[in-house]
Amino acid sequence: MATSVRRTTLTLPAAPIGPDNPLPALRTGPDLHRIEIPEDAGLPADMARQIGYGPLRSILPTRLRDGYGRDRRSTDVDGLVLENDRLRATVLPGLGGRVYSLHHKPTGRELLYRNPVLQPANFALNGAWFSGGIEWNIGATGHTTLSCAPLHAARVPAPDGGEMLRLWEWERLRDLPFQVDLWLPEGSDFLHVGVRIRNPHHHTVPVYWWSNTAVPEGAQTRVLAPADAAWQFGYDRTLRRVPVPVADGADRTYPLRSEIPADYFYDVPDGPRRWIASLDAEGHGLVQTSTDTLRGRKLFLWGAGRAGRRWQAWLTEPGTGGYAEIQAGLARTQLEHLPLDAGGEFAWLEAYGPLAADAATVHGDDWGAARGEVAARLEAALPRADVEAAYAAWRPYADHEPKEALATGSGWGALEIARAGFDLPGTPFDTATLGPAQRPWLTLLETGDLPPEGPVPGPALVAPAWRDLLESALPGPATDYHLGLAQWHAGDRAQAVRSWERALAAGGGRLSLDALPLYCLAVAEAESGEAVRAADRYAEAFGCAARFAETLASDDASARAWRAVLPALAREAVPALLAVDRAEEACDLLAHLRQEDLADGRFRLLTAQVLIAQGEPAAARAVFEAGFEIPDLREGEETLSDTWYTLTERLIAGTGPVTDAVRAEARTQHPLPERYEFRMRPV
Repeated sequence: MATSVRRTTLTLPAAPIGPDNPLPALRTGPDLHRIEIPEDAGLPADMARQIGYGPLRSILPTRLRDGYGRDRRSTDVDGLVLENDRLRATVLPGLGGRVYSLHHKPTGRELLYRNPVLQPANFALNGAWFSGGIEWNIGATGHTTLSCAPLHAARVPAPDGGEMLRLWEWERLRDLPFQVDLWLPEGSDFLHVGVRIRNPHHHTVPVYWWSNTAVPEGAQTRVLAPADAAWQFGYDRTLRRVPVPVADGADRTYPLRSEIPADYFYDVPDGPRRWIASLDAEGHGLVQTSTDTLRGRKLFLWGAGRAGRRWQAWLTEPGTGGYAEIQAGLARTQLEHLPLDAGGEFAWLEAYGPLAADAATVHGDDWGAARGEVAARLEAALPRADVEAAYAAWRPYADHEPKEALATGSGWGALEIARAGFDLPGTPFDTATLGPAQRPWLTLLETGDLPPEGPVPGPALVAPAWRDLLESALPGPATDYHLGLAQWHAGDRAQAVRSWERALAAGGGRLSLDALPLYCLAVAEAESGEAVRAADRYAEAFGCAARFAETLASDDASARAWRAVLPALAREAVPALLAVDRAEEACDLLAHLRQEDLADGRFRLLTAQVLIAQGEPAAARAVFEAGFEIPDLREGEETLSDTWYTLTERLIAGTGPVTDAVRAEARTQHPLPERYEFRMRPV
């Protein structure tokens, strides 16, 4: 039985993704992957070079996806099933092509951590992400902006005469097309995955890829890879080389023997086969291997500490088992980007399947024997030569045109084909996928001018070719606004400010056209360290939006979209006002929001911060005691703990100074309530 591909529907408790944030994403947010490298770290030259190569200045042209909550309801989710006589893989094309389940029929084992809920959380570069399964991360350091986005999907002929499932899309951060081909050869216990990233441009592009696999985690779960050392990276932002398996007095290959979350990038030497496995107490579990192009291997662990357990519960349901992640990438670490030359491509083959090894050896004290046992069992189950042969057999099929469309992604690839006429065999971006988001840009392409937009501008395009078209177009509020975004993305901050000032002047004082250029100027002032001027701009932008919203009596899609601008602006304006000691203005600003907005956890936190600034720490504590949740709390964000200890210190100090003794008392006598504990560093 070679691979067959069919549709299915999963019914899961799911929180809706919700709308994108209407504000342009001019900043990347807190840089969790900023690195502090000790002088004696001894980084290899290529690693050091690639760590500093191609960082993001912002997540433009994508938008933040922060419109989700935590109220889950039973939801039908479209799935695609690949099946042979040994394995059944379930893929979610509407959610980044995630492999949700990999079921081994002979043993009845689920090889992946299969999350029983779909709960978005703020882990992707652009926000919404969910845990579990196998995810395909392309773009830049972090979880892809496509985590909760639809991909194109179709049936394609497989090398063994069966069917492949092809997933493909145009990744917008780097402007690159990619594809993921999945198939199950007849009689095979291994899911085969062929991946290709192409650079159709005339310039070199930074590339990032990591395949992240969530695996069930137990007290005796051990992760093994062919390495004696690893590069450890934690939320203290320090990268250091540590021995494997024992580092700092504990065996870090057992995820639950660590207290705090951390990454371990295994230093796999060149030559030996590349693989990583997660095995349970009986020596059973999942193994991943690949051709050598996919160089890196990594263990991510949440650890057994309070914060790690809290985050695990946050991402699923209480009582659900935890997970760790075994990962594979193009570079040694996820802190690196690789150059992909003009007209070039990266391509490789991965394989995922069950592994059974001798438990006593796997969990013995001899690390060399443990990894040797896994390597031998893998070679017996799937010889390295067979993986190389499967890759060679797949390569001609990577260009085969899809037979039958199964799901539809975005129209951005079709727009790029319309602009540049790229020839991309195997990954068609059909003009039928062009939609409302692309139409203004298609008009610019066809006429040379960007049409006037509504009061809430649509998605941006910031690549050099589009910037050139905007610079040649007739000036106007929409054109100058978008030109400023493209200039900002390119690092030309002064020109961006001038473009937004022109957009503001061209708006002629019309409230509907002024708010977003004002917001952009506020961000520019803040980035330049002009805190007072930035606060003025934020307040002015919010005032424009509030006054315009009052004129909208209808409840059509346009009116709802515009009203979404207000809370988005408030989330940035209130902290800016507090930073310059303008608490009363911040309080007045919050008063303009609807009650349903103020009930959101992020605004409950802002309310507490305003109360602290107004000298009312007891009222701020009451907000915490009443309880709230922030659905889009960012990975690594410490706003909750910082606010809690600020208010407790003020309560203890009264009108006096906050001394070291006061701080110590706050932490010992008033510890952070567990429901607000999300810190991912030692505390």
